[in-house]
Amino acid sequence: MNALRAYLHACRFGKGGPTNCGICLLILKLLLMMSLWACAPAALAQNAEPNSLLQTLATELAGKNKNAKIEAIEKIARSDSQYRDVWLSALLEGELYLIKASQQIVKVKRQGKVYLLSDPDSGSDLGEASKKELSKLKINNAIRVKLRSILGALALEDPNPAKRLLSVNQLIGKADTDTVSRIRILIPKETDDRVQHAMQLLVAVHDLETGSIEQQQQALAFADGKLNHELINALRNHSVSSEIDSIRSQANELLAKADRKRYWYAKLETLFFGVSLGSVLVVAAIGLAITFGVMGVINMAHGELIMLGAYTTYFVQQLFPQAINYSLLIAIPAAFLVSGIVGILIERVVIRHLYGRPLETLLATFGISLILQQTVRTFVSSQNVAVINPVWMSGSWVVNPALSLTLNRMVIIAFCLVVFVLLLLLFNRSGFGLQMRAVAQNRQMARAMGIRSSRVDALTFGLGSGIAGIAGVALSQLGNVGPNLGQNYIIDSFMVVVFGGVGNLWGTLVAGMTLGIANKIAEPWTGAVMAKILILVFIILFIQRKPRGLFPQRGRAAEG
Repeated sequence: MNALRAYLHACRFGKGGPTNCGICLLILKLLLMMSLWACAPAALAQNAEPNSLLQTLATELAGKNKNAKIEAIEKIARSDSQYRDVWLSALLEGELYLIKASQQIVKVKRQGKVYLLSDPDSGSDLGEASKKELSKLKINNAIRVKLRSILGALALEDPNPAKRLLSVNQLIGKADTDTVSRIRILIPKETDDRVQHAMQLLVAVHDLETGSIEQQQQALAFADGKLNHELINALRNHSVSSEIDSIRSQANELLAKADRKRYWYAKLETLFFGVSLGSVLVVAAIGLAITFGVMGVINMAHGELIMLGAYTTYFVQQLFPQAINYSLLIAIPAAFLVSGIVGILIERVVIRHLYGRPLETLLATFGISLILQQTVRTFVSSQNVAVINPVWMSGSWVVNPALSLTLNRMVIIAFCLVVFVLLLLLFNRSGFGLQMRAVAQNRQMARAMGIRSSRVDALTFGLGSGIAGIAGVALSQLGNVGPNLGQNYIIDSFMVVVFGGVGNLWGTLVAGMTLGIANKIAEPWTGAVMAKILILVFIILFIQRKPRGLFPQRGRAAEG
C-alpha cells in the first residue's frame, strides 16, 4: 500500500513537473480506495486487544475440535481476566465472530445484511463488515450446557448476594462435579445465610446422586426436615436406587417425615385460600348487609354496583397508565363515589317510593341491574377487560417450598379487615351511625326526635352502594372485569347476609369466613360446583331452624 502511495506521488510530482495523465491518476485513486476498503476489517481488528487471552485462543475456538473448544473455554474461565464473563456470555449468545483476513475475534451485532463490529473487551465500535469476511464461532448443545454451568459458577463470586442466590438456585440439580467442588470451597467463605443454605442444598442434591457414602450420609443429615422439591426428588430416587440398606432406610424415613409436613402445609394453604375466599365474600356482601339489613331493601342491583367499582378501576388505569402501582389508591375513593352516587340516585328515584314493599323493590332493582348491564355493554364493551395488578400485589410470598401465599389475596384479606373496622367505627362511634341505627330500629320514633329519615335512608343506601364499589376494586384484582361480574357474587352476598344475621356486621364477617373456608375444604372432595350446592343446602336447612341467622339484629328488617 505504501508503494502505491509512492507511485501516485511520483505520477503527480515527477522530474518533469506535475503529470497531465488525468486518467492514470483517477485509476490509481480508485485502486487505492478499493485496497483500503478491502483491508478495513483487518485494520479494524488491529484495534482489538491483540494480546488478550481471547485472541490467543482464536484458533481453538474457531476450530472444529470439540475438546479443544471446551479446553479453551475452561482456560478462559480459570483466568483472572476482567472480561471473561463478557467473552463467555457473548460466545453463548452466538455474538463472537472471526475475521478471516486477520484471524481476530470480534463481537458482532447483525442489522439486516450489515454486520456491526465491536471490540469484545471494551465494546468500542470497529466499523462494519460483510458476511463473507466473517466466520462465526459455532458451538453445539453440549458446549452450551458447559457454558451455562461455567457462567453460573462464575456468578457465585458476584458481590451482589441476590445474584449469587439466583445463580445457585439455577444450578441446583444441574451442576457438574467441577462446579460442585468449587462451591464446596465457597461455602465456608459465604457471608449471606440464604446463599450459604442454597449452596449446601445444591451440594446435598449432587451428593445424593453421585457422591461417596460419606457424602451421601452428610447429605441425608442435611435433608432432615427440608422440603425443597429437588431434594425430595433426589431422596425419592435414592430410596429406590441405593444399594446400602441403612442409607435406603434413612432416605425412606426422611421422605415419610417430609410427606407429613407437606400434608399439614397443604392444610394451611387450604385454610389460607378459604380465608381469602371468605374475605372476598365479606367485601362483596358487607355493602348489601347495610342496604338489606339496615334498610330492609332487597337490592338485586348490588352486583352491578360492584361491577361499576371494578370498571372505575379499569378507567383509572387507562387515565393514568404511568401510575399503575398507585392506581388502586386512586380507584378506591373514585369507585366509592361513582357507585355511591349511582346508589343515591337509585334510592331517590325508585326505592323511596317502595319502602315496606319488598317484592316491588326486588323487581325494581332487578330491572335496574339489567339496565346497568346493558349500559356498560353499549358504552364500554360487551367483552371482558383486563385490570393490571400493581407490582406490589403480584407474585407470592414463599414461606417454604411447600407453602406460598399469593400477594393479591393477602392484600384483599387485609383490605377486608380494614373496611370492616372502619364501618364498625362508623356505626358505633359516629353521629351518622347513631342515626342509622335509630331509623333501623324505630323510624317513627326517630322522626319524632328530629332525625330526617329520608336523608338518612339516601345516605345509608349510598354508603352501602359505595362499599359495593370498593368491593369491585378488590375483585378486579382477581380476574377480568365484564358486564356480568356482579352476577357472580349477588347470590353469595345474599347467602352471607342471611346466614350471618340481617344487618349485623359481625355476623357478615363470621358468615363470610365460615362459608369461604367450608367451600375450600369441600372442593377437593366434591368439586367446585358440588361444594357450592352443598353450602346452599346447608344454609337452607340452617335458616329453617334459625330464620334470623347467627347474630339476629333487632329492627324493622328483622321484625318484618
